[in-house]
Amino acid sequence: MPAEGPRGTRCTSKWLTVIGIGEDGVAGLGDEAKRLIAEAEFVFGGKRHLALVASLAKGEARPWPAPFDPGMRDVLALSGRRVCVLASGDPFFHGVGVTLACKIRSQEMQVIPAPSAMSLAAARLGWALQDIEIISLHGRSLDLIRPLLHPGTRILALTSDGDAPAAIARLLTELDCGAARLTILEALGGPNERLRSARADAFDLEKINPLNVLAIEVASTSEARILPLTSGLGDHLFEHDGQITKREVRAITLSALAPRRGELLWDIGAGSGSIGIEWMLTDPSMRAIAIEADPTRAARIRRNGSACGVPGLAVVEGSAPQALAGLGTPDAIFIGGGGSDPGVLGAAITSLRAGGRLVANAVTLEMEALLLARHASLGGDLTRIALSRVSPVGSMQAWRAAMPVTQWSWVKP
Repeated sequence: MPAEGPRGTRCTSKWLTVIGIGEDGVAGLGDEAKRLIAEAEFVFGGKRHLALVASLAKGEARPWPAPFDPGMRDVLALSGRRVCVLASGDPFFHGVGVTLACKIRSQEMQVIPAPSAMSLAAARLGWALQDIEIISLHGRSLDLIRPLLHPGTRILALTSDGDAPAAIARLLTELDCGAARLTILEALGGPNERLRSARADAFDLEKINPLNVLAIEVASTSEARILPLTSGLGDHLFEHDGQITKREVRAITLSALAPRRGELLWDIGAGSGSIGIEWMLTDPSMRAIAIEADPTRAARIRRNGSACGVPGLAVVEGSAPQALAGLGTPDAIFIGGGGSDPGVLGAAITSLRAGGRLVANAVTLEMEALLLARHASLGGDLTRIALSRVSPVGSMQAWRAAMPVTQWSWVKP
C-alpha cells in the first residue's frame, strides 16, 4: 500500500501503482483499484485508458509520449510521489508492467491486474489455456506464427491492428493451411465486444476492431509446410545452393551445441543459415547471429529465417575473423564453413565465454588437421560422422557414401 500523507508529499514505500484496465473501464475495477487511481497525483496511460478513468482520476493525466519511451523517464522522474500507471488487461502479459519492472524494484510497485485479452478469449471460446499456443504478434513479424502451424493446434494470437487477421489468413492459405478456422474476438470485455469466424482461404471479414485477438484452429493439407519439433529439419525446408549442413549432421551438431534457454549462438560461415535457424527454433528466447561473407547467401539466410519462423535471426555480412569484432559474447559457436583459416578458430576460442560450447565440422583435410591439433592441445570430443544413402546404380540400387564429417566439440574452461 502507498504511504498515507497529504497530496504533494513524498511516499517512502510503494509509490507506484500499476492497474490493469479492461474495455469496460471503471465498471470493471475493484474498490482498491478505484481508490488508488483517485488518490494518485499523476496518472499515466494511453489516451484511451485516461478517457476511461476520467470520471475517477483527480491527479494530473499524463498521456504516453509518442514515440513511446521504453526508458520510462517521465515515470522515474516522479519516484516517491503517488503515481498510477494504467495498462491493458494484465500489465505483465506483453504489457507496460514488464517494462516498468526492468526499471523499478518490485518492492516499490503495487500491481492490480485485470484479465488479459487471452484469458477473456479463452473464456469466450471454452478453450483451456494450458492446452493452446499463445503468441503476441503486436508490432512483431507475422512469420513468428509459422512454427506453431501443426494440424489440430489451437492458437490465440494478439494482433497489432484490424488488418492483421486478413494478413494472417493469407499467410495460412499460402502455406496450405487454408482450411484453418479463424475467429476474431474484438474489443473483449467492453460494450462493443464481437466474435466472428471464417475459414482462412475464404476470409472476407471487414471493419475489424483494431483491438482484437485472433483464434486459429489449424487444419492443413498433405502439402502444408509444417516445421517438425525435432532438430534435423528436412533440407527441402531451406533455400540453399548446396552449402548446407545436411539434416542428419545438423541434428548431431545441434545435440553437441546443447542449446539452453536465452543463449546466443554464433554461426560462422552460415551458408544457408540452417544451424542458427534450428538453434532459434528450440525456444523463443534463443538468439543467433549468422556470419556469412557471400552477399547472395546472406540474403538467402534472411529469407530462410523468415520462412522458418525466426525473423529475428541476425545476419552479419563479412569474413571471419574480422566480422566477429563487436558482436555480443556468444554462449555457443558453430563453425561449418570458412574455418580452414587458423585465425577463425583462434578468434572463436577467444570470444567464447567461459563454460561456452564450440562445435566445428570439417570435410576437408586442411580443416580436419586444424581440429586434430586443437583437440590435441585443448581436449574435447572428436567424432567422425559417416553417412550413406541409397541411390540408383543402373536398374538396381546401392549405398552411396556421403563425404565424412569430422566434428570437434569443446567446452571452454
